[in-house]
Amino acid sequence: MYAFNYHRPASLADAAKLLGSATDGKFLAGGQTLLPTLKQRLASPSDLVDLNGIAELNGITVSGGSVTIGATTRHAAVAASAEVKKAIPALAALAGGIGDPQVRNMGTIGGSLANNDPAADYPGAVLGLGATIHTSKRKIAADDFFTGMFETALEEGEIITKVEFPIPKRAGYVKFPNPASRYVMVGAFVAETANGVRVAINGAGPCAFRHKEMEAALAKSFSADALKGIKTDPGSMNNDIHASSEYRAHLVGVIAKRAVQAALG
Repeated sequence: MYAFNYHRPASLADAAKLLGSATDGKFLAGGQTLLPTLKQRLASPSDLVDLNGIAELNGITVSGGSVTIGATTRHAAVAASAEVKKAIPALAALAGGIGDPQVRNMGTIGGSLANNDPAADYPGAVLGLGATIHTSKRKIAADDFFTGMFETALEEGEIITKVEFPIPKRAGYVKFPNPASRYVMVGAFVAETANGVRVAINGAGPCAFRHKEMEAALAKSFSADALKGIKTDPGSMNNDIHASSEYRAHLVGVIAKRAVQAALG
């Protein structure tokens, strides 16, 4: 690990100021990707600005038909929240299945979304529920947030402050995890919302995406049988040592059906 300057601001304004004055600064939330990268000397930022001392970024609130989760809220807190379990059981279940206990007790929702790893869980929930990402500068709709592999709509110095999830009529999340890392090889978040059915696929491609053909089928009949015969183009899937693009395309159909079954209870 290379040497760097460490800062722990108590406000968003101070965090933005510190990053702006740094030669090559980085925000630190849960550190589940950043810290291993630093340890391997694959990155050498001049400054780390730790967001965990900013009180307004942490916590869970359920009101007005939505669940709002602060950016530095740990996965374990979301998984254990009685309010989240009652309002959006699929969201609590998703958080409870991320990585292992060590990861869940350190990783944060804001850090996961800002990093946008193609094998992460939270992008599926954000896109599947039609969430709104609140930042230090604006509000970003889920459909506009994920722009590519490890890429998002966030601008330089922009900080995720919280994520607002509309409470759906019903929802289900199922993933096919890598047996070693627990990262998502293919995941599906299916939700029946006030604005229609949404189907988000994560892990399969460069970033999470909505499966419009599945959404149309489920809008007519919200059942696993409605997805029979729907194919996914292997050309848009990841292809690596863990699974071929053809295998992932096949899994999309299998996992989506299971997610529908999970939503139906």
